[in-house]
Amino acid sequence: MGLAAPSLSVLNAKEIEQIKDASMDILQHTGVKMDYASARDVLRARGAKVEGEIVFFPPRLVQEAVMSAPRGFRLYARNPAKNVSIGDGNPVFVPGYGAPFITSVDGAKRKAVYEDFVQLVRLAGASSNMDITGGVLVEPNDIPEKHRHQQMLYACLANSDKPFMGSATGAEHARDSLAMAATLFEDDGDRPSQPVMITLINSLSPLMYDARMAGALMEYAAAGQPLIIASLGMAGSTMPATLASVLSVQNAEVLAGITLAQVVREGTPVVYGSASSITEMRYGSLSIGAPEGAWIIAAAAQIAHSYGLPCRAGGSLTDSKLPDAQAASESMMNMLTAGLAGVDVILHAAGILESYVSMSLEKFVLDDEACSAVKRILRGGDVNKDTLAVGLIHDIGPGGEFLSAEHTYGHFRSEFWQSPLAERGSYDQWRLEGTRTALVRAQIRLQQILESYQAPPLPKKVEKRLRESAAR
Repeated sequence: MGLAAPSLSVLNAKEIEQIKDASMDILQHTGVKMDYASARDVLRARGAKVEGEIVFFPPRLVQEAVMSAPRGFRLYARNPAKNVSIGDGNPVFVPGYGAPFITSVDGAKRKAVYEDFVQLVRLAGASSNMDITGGVLVEPNDIPEKHRHQQMLYACLANSDKPFMGSATGAEHARDSLAMAATLFEDDGDRPSQPVMITLINSLSPLMYDARMAGALMEYAAAGQPLIIASLGMAGSTMPATLASVLSVQNAEVLAGITLAQVVREGTPVVYGSASSITEMRYGSLSIGAPEGAWIIAAAAQIAHSYGLPCRAGGSLTDSKLPDAQAASESMMNMLTAGLAGVDVILHAAGILESYVSMSLEKFVLDDEACSAVKRILRGGDVNKDTLAVGLIHDIGPGGEFLSAEHTYGHFRSEFWQSPLAERGSYDQWRLEGTRTALVRAQIRLQQILESYQAPPLPKKVEKRLRESAAR
């Protein structure tokens, strides 16, 4: 028998129902703007009232949609050993997403380029903690935007054999992503035959979906590919200042996206996504390192699970501009909160800086280790006659030592988490090794990973077709 998995609750059952009722009221009477005619048409055909671009959702339609979404699902990788189950109680880790900049250890910031993207894919591929390679790990600004999605997807497919993420920048880009995924798995036609990719669809707060996101959502849903449907509200600016109201608006936005996905194709796998936090009122900017953001993560997980849906939230989130002490404390606060709250997909698990604006390769390495530590906390320990070791304790008795015991040698490797980066030796040993800081050790580890990583080879025929797709 194992120790119970840690859990974190911030809402009681009554509060959850109050938030859900408020969301249903918003959906029915305030509505959601759908800036995509096809989305309005399919929702109208299923009984939603549409006035201009505003869709009003009847409670019955939303409830049916939630019930038709699967409780969990599997993503299939080109390497079957790296298939991913979502919703089985174990967190799935995904790197940072969407940053346009790269920050170096000295604080210099520059626009990200394709080589940065490739290096981040290789870090994700080498990691034993990242379960999904990622999607827009950074925006490669040296590639024109209209071609960027194909080049990014090719880099993910060629440099890793893990599941990956599709492009959410419109229906056409979604179709390109689906076709490339079908090529990778050598499926007939222009769609993969099983769930192989997951895509992040973001609402536009308050209460909107733009044409790009709605169009991509509909394409992936029609193809049966899983979707993370997420809301990023800023308490005090794009949403009201109170945390309860943020949860109600966020919930309404996510439910609207889930309903659209289920109307397009009943049974589409979906993940309830939360990315909301507060506005830093001194500057009018988003703060993702605030404790209120961590609270929203925990509350959103409870709400998602009350619907029987898997949940997505961040991650190693920080407002810091450098991988410094602030970055470490804020990132671990958010990461551990997500783990303890039972978040199923932890996006932005590694590398993110400056409120989603920048990525750091060195922070990726540090965050990857934090993910490993959180996994160890969640794993807990077994409780049985052997692990209780009462007989051993009796034999050694008061004042004895357990270092030389055979029981210790039989258990410490599996029981103790080993860190490749943390400094745990003596002060004198640390001095002899050059007084290296955690950041310096991360720099060394980063170079070791990039120099030694071998990308899993693709079949030549598949690689050729993918190169041609990316070139187009």
